[in-house]
Amino acid sequence: MSPLRFVLVFGVVSGLADFVYEGARSIVGPYLATFGASAAVVGLVTGFGEAVALVFRMATGRWSDRTGRHWAISITGYAITIVSVPLLGVGGPLGLACLLIIAERFGKAVRTPARDTMLAEASVDMGRGHAFAVHESLDQSGALIGPLVVAAVLATHHGYRAAFALLAIPGVAAMLVLGYLRRQVPRPAAYDPTVQVTQTRPVALRGFSRRYWQYAAFSAATLAGFATFAVLAYHLAHRHVVSTATIPVLYAVAMGAAALAALASGKVYDRMGLRGLVLLPLLGAVIPFLSFSTSVLLVWAGAALWGAVMGVHESTMRAAVADLVPRARRGVGYGTFTAVYGLAWLAGAAIIGALYDISSDAAITFTVVIQAVALVLFLPLWRQPASPENHSA
Repeated sequence: MSPLRFVLVFGVVSGLADFVYEGARSIVGPYLATFGASAAVVGLVTGFGEAVALVFRMATGRWSDRTGRHWAISITGYAITIVSVPLLGVGGPLGLACLLIIAERFGKAVRTPARDTMLAEASVDMGRGHAFAVHESLDQSGALIGPLVVAAVLATHHGYRAAFALLAIPGVAAMLVLGYLRRQVPRPAAYDPTVQVTQTRPVALRGFSRRYWQYAAFSAATLAGFATFAVLAYHLAHRHVVSTATIPVLYAVAMGAAALAALASGKVYDRMGLRGLVLLPLLGAVIPFLSFSTSVLLVWAGAALWGAVMGVHESTMRAAVADLVPRARRGVGYGTFTAVYGLAWLAGAAIIGALYDISSDAAITFTVVIQAVALVLFLPLWRQPASPENHSA
């Protein structure tokens, strides 16, 4: 199988998985509200879930690098997510729903460093920005379809539980395609001619470049001033800005924007390196003015902009980390990087949710201040050479 086809088929797997969990994430804010959760609780739970998805990659990345069992780890992570989401349809107390939401995010933490390591190996001759952008766009296609299907279920008055149960179907399909890809390409490292032996020794955290840490600090700041969609959805439901069935459609728009932005940002990264991220803090500061509005037109624009920013972050981060760390340490490089901004997103989401319970203006002010800090942290990245780095040491 050619490297391009490997990336494309893995994109199909990720798209089907996104169908499952992004379909669920499009409604978890209003769903938790049915149990009596406040905006602060929604922000804390979903922020904690994002932190789990990101921080635990520090451990799973090391596990991936030390064992070299990228396929087994990836498959395990996908399975955790695909089982957790339909179980949300069983119902139960608020605590159980919160645990399942966090379990779904833990599945993402397990699989992502190993999966991205395999994709990085296949992208040697394709251009990393291009390869990860293609994968991200396919990934986001599922994230677009899933919320639309959920919206259709809610519009026909079948309720949240039916929507969660239906998401089991694309989950089974994802596991079948993943099994096929595993049989076709048992060793993706063969795509990279520089690979000599499988890394088996413990991997250290020290030794990453200054540019790597500068990029991590900038990303952490931008995510700290970036509300989870669940908080935005809570606002829409709480203020009755749009109908319940419309909220997942808004999320689908966000995911469609993410797919388009990922493709564009991949090309920008291959040409300009990290300098292409200069607009992210500016866009991040605009989003709350749109998304916390009571104007239907503005919240649609806010959803699209929210998704575009996420698409740029996801595709560029995966390409940049592959270039900024040695090949044998990519797993721990991904894990450490995402742990840094995962903790920042947890703190930011919790604070934004709590401030929203006071007033939306307080949440907006916090976001603008944090994005201003992110813009300052970006300056060292702008001053350094624009071309992507490729460390081999």
